[in-house]
Amino acid sequence: MADRRLQVFHTVARLLSFTKAAEALHMTQPAVTFQVRQLEEYFNTRLFDRTHNRITLTEVGEKVYEYAEKIFEQYALMENTVKEMTGDINGVLMIGASTTIAEYMLPILLGDFKLKYPEVRIRLRVSNTDEIVSMVESNTIDLGVVEAPVANKSLVVTLCRMDQLVAIVPPNHPLAQVPEVSVKELVSYPYISREEGSGTREVINEYFNQANLSFYDLNIVMELGSPEAIKGAVASGMGVSILSRAAIQKDLQLGLLKEVRLNPTLERPFSFVHQKQKFRLRAMEELLNFAQHYCNLHATD
Repeated sequence: MADRRLQVFHTVARLLSFTKAAEALHMTQPAVTFQVRQLEEYFNTRLFDRTHNRITLTEVGEKVYEYAEKIFEQYALMENTVKEMTGDINGVLMIGASTTIAEYMLPILLGDFKLKYPEVRIRLRVSNTDEIVSMVESNTIDLGVVEAPVANKSLVVTLCRMDQLVAIVPPNHPLAQVPEVSVKELVSYPYISREEGSGTREVINEYFNQANLSFYDLNIVMELGSPEAIKGAVASGMGVSILSRAAIQKDLQLGLLKEVRLNPTLERPFSFVHQKQKFRLRAMEELLNFAQHYCNLHATD
């Protein structure tokens, strides 16, 4: 309903990037540039100063952005008020999730949510925790679900549940016969790690620091970008690793892997993270409520 030119300008101004705005709006970059130029022609002035590798708002651009913020805030308030009066829950929700959560937790949660609210369209982006938090900070997504602590205090972080991590080894590995393993014992074996930026890697790094060891004391033979890839490498005998218990249940049942408890135990939070906004889509509120109920039901899984 709002002026498309203003929507595009607002996104570019918020992200200070035509490329990122095009990605967030699912448009081509030339289309984004065209909409901004249309608005500049309408006001007969430049809204951005463009240099070689960056853009900044002009004085007029700053003022237009300030009013655009107020316009979209009022628009969101109007939309929420009407939907509350009519009971209508629909719209598009952009969700981002780190890999473990996207593969092993969200399919059931979002499937059940869609059954209850079929008019809500959900778009899911999967990346590591650092990138998901960055998407929330830039408003590229409405809601992030991450598997590591979030440092940005300006974001709203709500704990879903705690997730236990365990060592995983192939069935014929020497550690497969022991009930638990310490950090100092683990460092003597070839280790398969998650990539930089992964929430799992960040939590394991901190775990080693608490034991007065560096993550790099591990004999890292491979770095992989997903739990599935790591499980395959471990099952093939290439090394050992540490993963969420939620990620290995089927592999344990099939006899492809063995889990070994860590001593001391290692847990990390699964959390929802979003911007502090006065007004949100009704669908967003319902998803947060629905997700929190799901987390309460599965708190001990």
